[in-house]
Amino acid sequence: MTQFKLSLAPLLPWPLLVALALGALVIVALGLYSGRRGTWLRALGLALILFALTDPSLVREDRKPLKDVVAVVVDESASQKIGPRAAQTSAARAQVKAALDALGSVEARFVTAGGSSANNDGTRLFNALSGAFADVPPDRIGGAILITDGIVHDIPGAAAQLGFKAPLHALITGREGERDRRIELVEAPRFGLVGKDQMISVRVHDTANSNEPIDLLIRRDGEQVGRYRARAGQIVKVLVRVEHGGPNVVELDVPATKGELTELNNKAVVTIEGVRDKLKVLLVSGAPHQGERMWRNLLKSDANVNLIHFTILRPPEKRDGTPINELSLIAFPTADLFGRKIKDFDLIIFDRYSDQNILPSIYFENIVQFVRNGGALMMAVGPDYATREGLFYSPLGAIAPARPTGRLIESPFRATITENGAKHPVTRGLPGSEASPPDWSEWYRLVGATTTRGVPVMAGAANSPLLVLSREGKGRIGLMLSDQIWLWARSYREGGPHLELLRRVAHWLMKEPELEEEALRASARGTEITVTRQSLKPVVPPVVLTSPTGKKQTLTLAAGDPGLSRASIKVTELGLYKLSDGTLNALVNVGPENPREYREVVSTVDTLTPLAKATGGSVRRIGRSSGEGIDMPRLAALRNSPVYGGSDYIGIKRTGASVVTGIGVAPLAIGFLGLLALLGSIIGGWLWEGRQRRA
Repeated sequence: MTQFKLSLAPLLPWPLLVALALGALVIVALGLYSGRRGTWLRALGLALILFALTDPSLVREDRKPLKDVVAVVVDESASQKIGPRAAQTSAARAQVKAALDALGSVEARFVTAGGSSANNDGTRLFNALSGAFADVPPDRIGGAILITDGIVHDIPGAAAQLGFKAPLHALITGREGERDRRIELVEAPRFGLVGKDQMISVRVHDTANSNEPIDLLIRRDGEQVGRYRARAGQIVKVLVRVEHGGPNVVELDVPATKGELTELNNKAVVTIEGVRDKLKVLLVSGAPHQGERMWRNLLKSDANVNLIHFTILRPPEKRDGTPINELSLIAFPTADLFGRKIKDFDLIIFDRYSDQNILPSIYFENIVQFVRNGGALMMAVGPDYATREGLFYSPLGAIAPARPTGRLIESPFRATITENGAKHPVTRGLPGSEASPPDWSEWYRLVGATTTRGVPVMAGAANSPLLVLSREGKGRIGLMLSDQIWLWARSYREGGPHLELLRRVAHWLMKEPELEEEALRASARGTEITVTRQSLKPVVPPVVLTSPTGKKQTLTLAAGDPGLSRASIKVTELGLYKLSDGTLNALVNVGPENPREYREVVSTVDTLTPLAKATGGSVRRIGRSSGEGIDMPRLAALRNSPVYGGSDYIGIKRTGASVVTGIGVAPLAIGFLGLLALLGSIIGGWLWEGRQRRA
């Protein structure tokens, strides 16, 4: 294709050329006014001179036509996988590709978008569209076609923001009259105090606008804890108790209704991180000893601990008949502490306390019930535990995890981590335990005992239990069979990790989730789930993973650190996953708790219509009322037009864009032709004027 055009390259500045042209006009006007002959020939000569000063050239361009670029953006977001939409999308893509190929001189660019919504940005088709046209000049863009369900979250506010002047068309999948029911989280807490109720505000939506009551089920960590009655559009305030420290996974679920699109958005998930308020600890010290203040100093150093401490300074062998109520300046409030208010404590610690007949048996029985109902008891015992006056021979013996043998070992020994202790979170990786023997100082006294329940995690001389952890009912018990941990606290021979050990023991007694010896945990990073099984058992069973849509998959965990087994898996669905090994269960949410992608799942033509009409394009539904079939419009190529769509067709714009492959320039006012024209005008004017004079 060859094109010709006139090109000007003035030899003088344009303002000067304009001034010369005005001067020539004045001269010509004066000549005409005075009636001088030959004025028109002089005007022609002046015009040719001015034309020559513009240095005109005839330019020949050899051009090659370019293809019109059309982008086809295919929505592969999560909502496009609902019902027949995926099949409709695939069929529409194939037909659009065939139609564009048939038009000829079209470069079709297919891009996909919305494949992952883990970042909660929703469906972003126009970002993908901009990327498809990033290297294309606007004058080559022939149009854009979106294959989507109409649920798009980055629609520009005006057609000018698209960056091109060509039609935008949208082909909408799905069916007319779809119905969906979903839960919207209006307000949800992120943190809550353990043992306190937290309020979650939710709203139930139903596109059918039904006024019938809807059951709203509440589950915490997989167990149902409540049921509410709600109506569509009504805000419901749900109270949920934070049962434990760490993540409390709360599910809010409404049943599916007949003909509903999907049940995925019938459920909302809230993870409330449980934090403890100030712990209430009762410390009772018995016989005075060098480590008496260690427990007090440890507990007082924690700002989250409210400590009540009583010390009994009278040794048991001193029996002088002094009444109990006269042994202290302040009466020991046993009735309050071990009776009416015992349930207010989180942890009770007996430090070298023996049964001195100061506490009646009924109070020890109260402590037993306190533990079985969920309380925590720590017994740090001394030599008295090996005698008949020890705590084992009080009612506490019913829950004590070790029976004294009556032997008191008084020889140097280093505390060691047992086989189970190497797997237990309380003692696994304890600083200094990696060496053999452990890199900490010796102790010199140990109460001989045999374990009756629970797990010995540390051992002393002759492999006798030193630290035993046990469960009783809903509560927990710790038993330290030596009173010489104070040697570590005072850095005797460089000491040992007493702070770390006692902190872990206290947190385990307080049911800190990270210190559970038998636990199934799951965490999600993006779309990858990591499963961790903490166990003291030699072999752990496989874990069954259940997806939000009910698909099951079995995971085999690989052994890692002592007591830990792990597995990782990539998933494709967003929502709440359930894990179970037959005994323990865990929940993990992949993606945002209330995904933007599922807030609206009903396909619609309304969202894209204003923008498409502003570009001359159209929006139309292609999904049939039943089945997976589609009704596609014709695809036509049109010249510049205000409208590029009709009842049965959509059009793209023929841009006429081309690229120059060759060029030729022929000067018009310079050289022989220019000189001939100027001389001809001068000679013609001279001859005309001479002939007039002779006449």
